[in-house]
Amino acid sequence: MGKRFARQRLGLVALIVAALLGAGLAPAAARGVGTSGSGPAAAPAAAGIPRLTDARGRTLTLRGWNVEDKIHRGPEALSAITERHFADLRAHGFNFARLLVFWDDLEPRRGRYREAYLRKIGRILDWAHAHGVHVVIDAHQDVFGPAFGHRGIPAWATRTDGLPFTPHPEDWFAEYFEPAVQRAFTHLYEDADLRRAQARMWRLLADRFGRHPAVFGYDLINEPMGELRAGEDLASAARRIEATQLTPMYRRLAAAIRTQDRSNHLFIEPTPIVGEGVPTGLGRVPDERVVYAPHFYNTAMEAGADYDPAAGWITAYENAVTAYPREHSVPVVVGEWGPLNNGLPNMRRFHDDALASFTRYTSGWAAYVWCYGGGYCALDRDGRLRTNKERTATPYAPAVAGTVRADTHDPARATYRLAYRSTHRPGTTVLSLPPSTTGWHIEVSGRTAHPSTRSVPPGQARQVRVRASGATEVEVTVRPASGSRDHVGPPNR
Repeated sequence: MGKRFARQRLGLVALIVAALLGAGLAPAAARGVGTSGSGPAAAPAAAGIPRLTDARGRTLTLRGWNVEDKIHRGPEALSAITERHFADLRAHGFNFARLLVFWDDLEPRRGRYREAYLRKIGRILDWAHAHGVHVVIDAHQDVFGPAFGHRGIPAWATRTDGLPFTPHPEDWFAEYFEPAVQRAFTHLYEDADLRRAQARMWRLLADRFGRHPAVFGYDLINEPMGELRAGEDLASAARRIEATQLTPMYRRLAAAIRTQDRSNHLFIEPTPIVGEGVPTGLGRVPDERVVYAPHFYNTAMEAGADYDPAAGWITAYENAVTAYPREHSVPVVVGEWGPLNNGLPNMRRFHDDALASFTRYTSGWAAYVWCYGGGYCALDRDGRLRTNKERTATPYAPAVAGTVRADTHDPARATYRLAYRSTHRPGTTVLSLPPSTTGWHIEVSGRTAHPSTRSVPPGQARQVRVRASGATEVEVTVRPASGSRDHVGPPNR
């Protein structure tokens, strides 16, 4: 349920909880699930879920943020995104950006694509490449599009059959349940001419940017929703929409993209209802480079509540969301996550718990959102990570030349441990170390393993390379150089 504003959403919370209770699939907090006792234990999430790999067979990890401009349209579209965004991403050790683009800006009139918009996307991708940031191009929509006062699907592609729409300025996500919005999704999925138009849009993007060195893949539609049927509960509707409308749409769009681009990844999303611990109804998309890309938002926290570690939400989410990638053997990258009220008392714990969960089953994540200011913004206006956002800037391994045995970060000690069995052929593992006020000390064990350095001074983010030859067990430990646990990371306001 990304891209929210600081508004009250208690009515929607009640709606979703009631709907899921009716289906026997209530959120963990509503069921009284805890982290021990009768609560569900975390599944062995990584079992059966593959990791992303590169052309050399190295195991990849993507860590970064969403990058967007939702304010400007027309000639000014994307003008809020600057090279500074990508320079600062890399300066904090991140290597990934999910770039929001809008179909209504690209094709404001049917069949008339805006060349200036394509050039701006290209310029942004050039900045990302210059700073070593991988990009997923996200076809973004919020409440369908401009016909309902938001962004995404063009007005000319919005069909409502005359059904009513009432704005909810204090609870905008509730607008997804307006009859006109729900019918517009049905037409997008079912009308042959709109299907063709959506496929043409993606063929254009794939043709234009498929060979750009910054592009890692395409997120085919952000947070798709659909139309509930009479008497249908929300969880059942979500699974039906995913099985009968989203799956065929993803197959169509995958086929369209593959006419222009055979190599980049295809990110597919379930409905946002998975955030309440509801397994998806998506079917298989027959492509070797599919990535499952759910979002990670909690309804109660989005309504302003603090994180409750005892409620078991993260455990319930992890157990539910890992079923699809395990069944279909596809990697996972969480496309959006992050609280609005990041300064609440338990938000430090939330960030640490969320990151530990992601490490168990994903190949990475993009938090929401890399901007400068308040609200969801990661940074203050001076470019410093805001309270608790610094918890996301930890050591990690963007590329591992071998099979990962263990990959853990201990936030209490600011210590990172990576264990892997290296490949038979000589290969290079890359470590990304964020800026630190203490510097870093690197320990490496393994018969043929050699790090490019064993110490990193305080200051800027650095990459350290570990080279090993022959199949050998390698263990890497990264800890603060001074042994200090008081503060690791850039100064915060």
